[in-house]
Formats: sequence, structure tokens, C-alpha cells
Amino acid sequence: MAFIKRIGLFLIVNFLVVTTVSIIFNFVCQYFGIEFSRYGYYLAFYSVLGMGSAIVSLLMSKKMVKWKMKVQLIDPKNATGDEKMLLDMVHHHARQAKIDKMPEFGIYQSPTANAFATGATKNNALVALSSGLVQKMNKDEIEGVIGHEIAHIANGDMVTMTLITGMMNTMVLFVARILADMIASNMSNNEGRGGGFMFYGIYMGLQMVLSLLGSILVSYFSRRREFRADAGGAKYAGREKMIAALKALSKDYMPQATPKREENIAALKISGLSKSKFAKLFSTHPPLEDRIQALERNRNKSY
Repeated sequence: MAFIKRIGLFLIVNFLVVTTVSIIFNFVCQYFGIEFSRYGYYLAFYSVLGMGSAIVSLLMSKKMVKWKMKVQLIDPKNATGDEKMLLDMVHHHARQAKIDKMPEFGIYQSPTANAFATGATKNNALVALSSGLVQKMNKDEIEGVIGHEIAHIANGDMVTMTLITGMMNTMVLFVARILADMIASNMSNNEGRGGGFMFYGIYMGLQMVLSLLGSILVSYFSRRREFRADAGGAKYAGREKMIAALKALSKDYMPQATPKREENIAALKISGLSKSKFAKLFSTHPPLEDRIQALERNRNKSY
């Protein structure tokens, strides 16, 4: 029943978003006298929809995550004790990474040891640690985690993944539309145009299938960025601290359900659960054991 509700919600939201953007897009084109060929129109429209939604998500990411996760920001002017120590770590590694404006730093309440970084640009970023991580890890392990998150910011991973996601969204919408037109027109024999509910049903079905396939490619790039952030964490905090952090995470990460409020930001975090071979295709994180092995293979590598 929950699955059916999610599918229904997806269809309703998709219809409303596409309809709204279509009306606005057509108005803008008419106002400025812009004309496209049929396929040129599709590509332009779905580029606006696909890239636009990804960019808006990026621009809103920091505010939305702070609100959703109830992140308690640490004020540099009033920080004391352990909070000041953690804040100093964040700023130290940010300076190492040559980030001009220091990231905001905060702690959110969660029993699971985890952390994330987000923000639209390097100079408008947020690093957050879970309360579980702060309680369970020692100083060196926490420093490894912070080094990893700073590496994400320095590498511009938020922007990179936004562009990849936006391009994938565009291609999914565009290809689904072209194929739906072709299939519906053949089924209805309506001179190249499928209409009504039949076309919309085919289009939505194709969009879901192509989105599923596209998520495999997006997840692949995300996993590669995690390996690169681990290498960055080894550079800033030290290889042994980065390895220690991942080992600590692997001990903490017993199979369990992800809390509802954390599901939507799972891709932002430093760690995820190891899964079956098929499920790993859709995982945004490589298995922790693979990440540890990658760092251990390069123990003698200097940066």
C-alpha cells in the first residue's frame, strides 16, 4: 500500500510540475518570440525542467538540510570545550583546502555515527556531525571524518553531482518524451502524435524506467567521488586517521532502518550500509571495507 501511495504521489507531483513549467516556458517563448522545431522545443523545455530542478535543489540544499535535520550551528564567537575543538578542526582543514570562507559547522541529533557536507559553493558550505558520531568516536577518528567532508567541499562535489543529476534528468525526460510520442503514435495511428491518457501513461512508465537506469549512472559517479573524498581526508587529516574513521564507522553500521527524516540526505553522508550486489548499483556510497582497502593499498602514496 505504501508503494502504491508513493507511485501515486510521484505521478501527481510530476504532472503538476510539468504542467506548471510548460505553461511558464510557453509564455516566455511567446513573449520573446522564440521558436523551436518540435524536437528542439522538447530538448529546450526538458533542459529547463531537468537542470532547473537540480540547480534549485542545490541552492536550497543548505537551508533545507539545516531545517530538516534540525542542525544546531556552533557559533565561533561562543564556542567552548569540545565544540570549539571540533570547530577548530573544521576551520583548520578548510584553510588547508584553501577555502576562502569558513564553512558553517553544526551538530544534529542522531544515534547513528555519520556526517555530511552540503552547500551551493565552496564558500557557502555546511559541515554537520551527528551526536552519535561525536559520542562514539575519538578525536583522531572525528578528524578523519571532518577531513573527508572538507574534501567534498574542496572538490566541488555538490556542484559536480548537481550537474550530473541535472543532465541525467534532462535526458530521461527528453528520451521518454520522444519514445512515448513514437509508441503512442503507432498505437493510435494518429500521424506521429500520441494523445490523451494513453500517451501520458506511456510517458510516465518510460520516465520511471529510464529514471531507474539513470540512477545507476548517477550512483556510480557518486561512489567515485566518495573514494576521492577519502583520499582528500587522508591528505588533510592523515591517512591513518582517515582509515581509523572508516573502521569506526564500519563497526557502528549494523543493519538497521534509516530514520525517515534522514532518508533524503543519505547521499550527502560519509557512510551507507553494505548491500547486495544488485542493490550496490543504486548505492551512492561504496562499501566501507572497499574504501578502507583503497586507502591501505596507497599507504606509501604522498600528496
